[in-house]
Order: sequence, then C-alpha cells, then structure tokens
Amino acid sequence: MSSRRGAADPVKALMHRHRELCERAVDPLEIAAGLEAHGITDRTAARFRHRDVFSLAEEMYARASRDGDAPPPTAPAAPRVHAAWVLLTLLPGALCAAAVAAAHLTHGRTRLVAVAAGALAVALALRAALRRGPLSRTGAGRPGPRPGAAPGRTTPWTLWLAAYALLGNGLLLSALSGGPDALPTGAADGPWPVTVAPVLALTLACAPAAWTAHLLTARARRRLTSSRGLEDFAAAVRPLLLGSFALFLGVLAALLTLCAAVLGEPAAYPEALTLGALLFLARLLTVHGFTYAPAVVLTAAATLQASALALVFTSRLPGCGFLATPVDTLVTAWGAGSVPALVCGAAALALLVHATRKLTRASAHAPAEPDR
Repeated sequence: MSSRRGAADPVKALMHRHRELCERAVDPLEIAAGLEAHGITDRTAARFRHRDVFSLAEEMYARASRDGDAPPPTAPAAPRVHAAWVLLTLLPGALCAAAVAAAHLTHGRTRLVAVAAGALAVALALRAALRRGPLSRTGAGRPGPRPGAAPGRTTPWTLWLAAYALLGNGLLLSALSGGPDALPTGAADGPWPVTVAPVLALTLACAPAAWTAHLLTARARRRLTSSRGLEDFAAAVRPLLLGSFALFLGVLAALLTLCAAVLGEPAAYPEALTLGALLFLARLLTVHGFTYAPAVVLTAAATLQASALALVFTSRLPGCGFLATPVDTLVTAWGAGSVPALVCGAAALALLVHATRKLTRASAHAPAEPDR
C-alpha cells in the first residue's frame, strides 16, 4: 500500500529524501539550489509533472511541514570574518615583504640564509591560507555542492607557479644562452635573474582575493532570497562574478605597479596578471566546491612551463638542438615572459569560461546541507 502511495505521489517521496533541505529552506530557490546540486535537472523535473526545477521546488516548499511555533528561517549568511581569517589573508604578503627587505639589507652568506628562510616562511604561509584560510574549501559554512572535496590538491601547483614567476624567466633566458653558470643571487642583473615584483604583488593580493571572494559569496546569497528562478539567479550573479574578477585584476595591477616602483623592476604585467587571474579563478572555484577543473588546469599550466625549460635543456644533447626552436622563437619574438603569459592566459580563459557556467548556479552559493 505504501509503495502505491509513493508511486502515486512521487513529489512526496522526493521530499522525504530531501527532508532537511525542505525544512530549513528560506524560499523555493534554496530548495531548487539543493535539487540542482544533487543532479536534478529540468528534464528530471518533467518526470514529476513540472516544467522546470524551480516549479518543482515551489511545490516542495509549499508542502513542506514546519513547526508553527518555530521562528521563521532567516536568509543564508556568508561565512563570518574573524581574526584568524584576516591574519591568514595578510600573512603571505607580510612575510614576503619582510623576506624581500631582508634580501636587500644583507649580503653574502647572510643574504642566502635570509632568502632561504623567507622563501620557506612564505611557502608555509601560502599553504596555510590555501588549506585552512579564507581561500580554502574547509569549514562548515562554505557554500557549494561538495563540502567534502579535498582542499589541498591545487596547493603544490600554486607554489610551483609562484616559484616559476620568481625564478623561471631568468632560468629560461640563462638556459637559452648556455647557462646557468651560477645559482641565483637574488639580484635582477645576476647570472640567473630573479623577478621579485610579480611574486610580492601576488602574495600581497591574497588579502584582496579573499575579500573579493567573500563579497561575491555575500551578494550571491542575497540573490538567493530575491530571485524567482534558477535562470533569474544566473542572470543576476553573472555580472557579480565578472565584476569581482575585474575588481581583483584591478587591485592586482595597482599592487604590481607599486611593487615594481619600490623595487625598481619592470612590472611584467602580462605574465603577472595572467597568473593572478588563473590563481584567483582556481581558488574561487575551489572555495565553492568545484575542485576538479582547477586541479587539472593548474597541473597542465605547471607542466607546460616545466616542459618549456625541459625542452631547452634537452636540446643540448647531441642531435636534439631542434627541440629548443619553438621556445627560442617565442622568447626572441616576445621575451621570456611570453611563455608564462601564454600558458597562464590560456589556462585562465578556460577557467573563466568554466566559472561562468558553474558559479552562476544557485547550488554553488547555497549553504551546504548538514551531515546526516
């Protein structure tokens, strides 16, 4: 008898499977977001005799049983900002600035020790920000459909890309001319030139990246209570996403200009801005639960940069000189920075297209369902 009733009322069975979602939902759009996160599409909704997911969610919201004495549900709030949150956003930039200052104030073996200690401290601070800070996927208040996704899969590639921004262009130029003949000295005019300004700007940009991501989450969650359907929500959030992306790039460009002026180095806008765009989009997707694409794209970008260096060194083997021709041609035409600029630019464009599809879904911004 119960099976017949379940078959006659499939919406009731669906409500039973998503009972907690229906009971805590502020409005139908939040139920629609939860259904979307579980893979229910408009085509699936048609089997429940509804034209789309939002129409199905409206019926579920209307039929959901609630305790009449309970206080009305409140709109979902963005993750709170607290002292540890702020500290982890500022720590990478502060440590990097201290390491750069120590490198400029010391000489010889003391400089080598200061640079090594500073690089280790910055790497640990970045790791903490990416795995436990506001740019991580951890925390019960995180939005998105997959709260259990592993947060650390992109961290090694992020550190590699930052290291290439510091040392890669100098190593590539040195390798093409037959070097390197010595280890990097930390000077821009040494045998292995180092570009510090982009890395300093990127570490300082951790704070605006976290605040921009937080702002996007807060505004998108407000749209959950005011939009009247999934398409309406996507149309409202898309300009928020693109505006947040443009805002971050504008702040990064300003930081890059400031760092280049203070350090007396070229600003290297193409490679620094494309790398910043790539890392920001990767973290934005990761924070909202979409971890697979950022891991794949960052891995591909790091592999291509390493391959460019490997081709140059492999070309020194007998009969392999032709291997360096593509890299040599590119560097001769547009400079060493063209390699990371092209690689990171293509990767960032791929993630931007992916983000405009994934982060405009209501399920990407709805609070995660509680564990049962």
